Amino acid sequence: MVRVASKFSATELSLKIGNDIIMPVDAIRDLGVIFDSELSMQRHVNKVTGVCFYHIRRLKQVRRLVGQNVTATLVSAFVLNRLDYCNAILAGLPKSTTAVCTERRGKTD
Repeated sequence: MVRVASKFSATELSLKIGNDIIMPVDAIRDLGVIFDSELSMQRHVNKVTGVCFYHIRRLKQVRRLVGQNVTATLVSAFVLNRLDYCNAILAGLPKSTTAVCTERRGKTD
């Protein structure tokens, strides 16, 4: 990806609506999805994988206490649902964006 330096300053890209001035930002979150200014989705992928691996590490601590069926239900509730939510927006992303998933997986095994 080639990044072209912008010729405009942040104040030149601002939007005035009534008495309010809306300034550009690097990223926004809408319905739990983080969109960055380049639409690379890197921040969103990092956040989702971080949260999922957090839940997996927590579940490793209790899986022997609650049994296999309860563990599977908890994985579905905390991990799989988070991965499935809005995953269509990730279609077509370069493998370098989603590589963080496999990198972290190797660290938790």
